[in-house]
Amino acid sequence: MITLAYHTISDVNMEAMSKILLIEDDRELSTTIAKWLTLERHSVEVASDGNAGLDMVLGGSFDVIVCDVNLPGMDGFEICKRFRDSGGQTPIIMLTGKAQIQDKESGFNAGADDYLTKPFSVRELCARIRALMRRPDNYRGSVTVGKLHLDLNARKILKEGNPLTLLPVDYALLEFLMRHPGETFSTDTLISRVWSTDKCPTVEAVRSSVKRIRKAIDEPGQESMIETVNKIGYRLNK
Repeated sequence: MITLAYHTISDVNMEAMSKILLIEDDRELSTTIAKWLTLERHSVEVASDGNAGLDMVLGGSFDVIVCDVNLPGMDGFEICKRFRDSGGQTPIIMLTGKAQIQDKESGFNAGADDYLTKPFSVRELCARIRALMRRPDNYRGSVTVGKLHLDLNARKILKEGNPLTLLPVDYALLEFLMRHPGETFSTDTLISRVWSTDKCPTVEAVRSSVKRIRKAIDEPGQESMIETVNKIGYRLNK
């Protein structure tokens, strides 16, 4: 089920918007999403199966791609991988009913920029699209924060040139923080963006992950790159 919250035209950002490709085989869902994006003044094209989606991805020019994972003909992971292998740089949001961390890793490993688990709010999808469109053009290649370097194509995080060995969930958390340096996130936000919803993650799980990451990236006796913001959450300092 998708949450749809109606708003008036005054709520919509009236600046020029972007061209979006939606690859989704659920007609009711794709119609709902397309109507909402059109209301926000995006131009939307829709593909209802994986093969058609791949053709449009490779042959078109889009600002953001929203792609379901489970599609007839070819799944979303394969579409994403082939697009990245062809040199495609367009930001991709994956949609899926799967919430396991392994599935999120598969999406990110295939080259996805964001991952939204069903059911979701269309308002949240639109917010994530806007966030992707604000990213610089060279965002896909790499991100450097201090002595840390995130290679988005090789799926590696290096500290002063040396690759870090991290648990999958720790990698996912550090990658998320590196994608948003200087921003403060609550524990609940980090849980919703990184952890699997079916694992019932706790605040302690976040603390343990942060502790392991700090051990991997910080120097003894020096202030941690990951700052604990009192009564709020965590922030990766630039």
